[in-house]
Amino acid sequence: MRALVQRVSSASVRVDGTTVGAIGPGMLVLLGVAPGDGEEEARRLARKVAALRIFDDAGGRMSEPLGDDREILCVSQFTLYGDVRKGNRPSFTGAAPPEQAEPLYDLACDLLGAQRGEFGAAMEVELVNDGPVTLLIRGLRSEPLRAGNAARERQNRS
Repeated sequence: MRALVQRVSSASVRVDGTTVGAIGPGMLVLLGVAPGDGEEEARRLARKVAALRIFDDAGGRMSEPLGDDREILCVSQFTLYGDVRKGNRPSFTGAAPPEQAEPLYDLACDLLGAQRGEFGAAMEVELVNDGPVTLLIRGLRSEPLRAGNAARERQNRS
């Protein structure tokens, strides 16, 4: 699974002109599911997102968690698995099929207590990015590293 997390002052999602989800301060989570993902990945991702300390404390340092006074808006986003390594037209073969992705998306949203978009619909997402703070969380199960990054990863672990 992959999640693109943005700290927001507000965010909303519309389907056919109707607002289906809206939040004030909190996180907008764009969530993608891969074919090998399962319930454990959804649970781990939800725990990770909920525990992120990306909000400013009284001293202006990013160290506060979501807490009770902020919300999450979660939007399904299969395009997080878009691959443009060959050509200019993205391939989405790295994204799970809808019948596998939707229950995992629903599970993650439920665990996060998130408002949500409409799975599989054409959506209009509007947000006011706060910071901006944007994080890509990927590979809570093992995703392969690119060759150039593998050496850096080994070096960082030592």
